[in-house]
Amino acid sequence: MPIVTIQITREGATPEQKAALIKGATDLLADVLNKPPSLTFVLIQEVELEDWGVGGLPVKEYRHQLEAGAKEGHAG
Repeated sequence: MPIVTIQITREGATPEQKAALIKGATDLLADVLNKPPSLTFVLIQEVELEDWGVGGLPVKEYRHQLEAGAKEGHAG
């Protein structure tokens, strides 16, 4: 019985989006590994934005740096 955990930042994912994630993960396991959907469990965990990091930075700062870099790239 597969158990899939999906972690996302808590930024307002709608119930419809979460349902789509659950369906997509379930369908993927059925298609690739022939796992029965009735025995596939999907857990969505929402993490506070300040508890998420990437590239050695809190995600807000990382996104700010990406945005600043994108603006610099379009300035010329």
